Amino acid sequence: MKLHSGNFAWQNTLPVPPQYETLQHDISCDCLIIGGGVSGALCAYFLAESGIHTVLIDKRKIASGSTLANTGLIQFSNDKTLRSLIHTFGEKQAVRFYQMCREAVSKLFKLSQGLKPEARFLTRNSLYFASTDDDVGMLHQEYETLRKYHFPVEWWDRTHIADRFPFEKPGAIYNDGDGEGNPVAFVHGLIEAASAMGLAVFENTEATGFEFEQHGVLCRAGNYVIRARHVIFATGYETQEFHKERGAYLSSSYVVVTEPAEHFDDWFERCLLWETARPYLYLRTTPDKRILIGGLDEPLPGGKLNESRYLNQGKTLLKKLHELFPGKRELKADYAWGAVFGQSRDGLPFIGTHPSYPCCYFIEGYGGNGTVYSMIAAEMLTDVLLGKDRPDMEWFSLTRTSKPAPAASRLRTRR
Repeated sequence: MKLHSGNFAWQNTLPVPPQYETLQHDISCDCLIIGGGVSGALCAYFLAESGIHTVLIDKRKIASGSTLANTGLIQFSNDKTLRSLIHTFGEKQAVRFYQMCREAVSKLFKLSQGLKPEARFLTRNSLYFASTDDDVGMLHQEYETLRKYHFPVEWWDRTHIADRFPFEKPGAIYNDGDGEGNPVAFVHGLIEAASAMGLAVFENTEATGFEFEQHGVLCRAGNYVIRARHVIFATGYETQEFHKERGAYLSSSYVVVTEPAEHFDDWFERCLLWETARPYLYLRTTPDKRILIGGLDEPLPGGKLNESRYLNQGKTLLKKLHELFPGKRELKADYAWGAVFGQSRDGLPFIGTHPSYPCCYFIEGYGGNGTVYSMIAAEMLTDVLLGKDRPDMEWFSLTRTSKPAPAASRLRTRR
């Protein structure tokens, strides 16, 4: 599957990324991880830390799949509001899920602080604003729901927003505890740390076939064999090529990263920005003073990425940035790309086993909170492989019944 197309920002932040060998011999392990993106790297780190003999392979270079197009926003709020999830799943499960996301954000920050400086996440607050007057009621109800369950949120009216930004919006939720980072640097930092704890890594090594045995899996990788007691598929959206989820669907999303800005005096605390419109925009800044703006999500034409579509959509994104920040009208785009993005119909990721794949686990962090979901999944699967019970993993079952997506489904590929 063609996952992305364009000119990417993150690869230029690591001029000499680490390189890993291609598999040249048979090997055995306790756990084989397939996929060297955020999900695979997090699993590799926790498994290696726990003393589980782990091998990670990727058919490409490490961090060159969907991670390359990941926009590095880290938030506890989800593509589906807490209020909506309560209506779908009930109060207990919905609130607990949001709490798990908030805890995962905190754990990501803590974990990243032990990595190299470029791999660390930065703390940022978030502004979730109403795109129109018609959205204010819904947004304020979400604020009241978050506040009821003790999430760190404030309500800002039109005056609060206008005093801090060059644009006017009728209302917004402002919260703390979110953040941003460089996803490619984070993945390389995790894998480097995991390698020091015994992880074996092979890139340009593709899994070409499987034999499922009573007590493990035999994975063929070209001319060689990897025998593993367990396999974790961390193959992201490409999982849909061989194991389609009835409750998942793919779309296209677009991103622009500008040249460096002179200042951010017109951007309160350089907070993360997103909106209630569907499809919606999201914005962040970068350590080298650039602005990232993404959105304009749309269906995949013919199920495949239009490789040149990002050029036109990038112009539209840049225009929308200039409308929000008139003082930055001179900023031009240095990077622009389009990417495949996956979403679940009920708003939850897919984590766990599947009856057709014995001794295997899947991580499919579909939705805007992909990195946060990967953190939740990595901890869950590490616990399971260590023999600990995680009954909450059933919420994310691959075989659960998913409700149809609403007509105005929320789409983004931001994290």
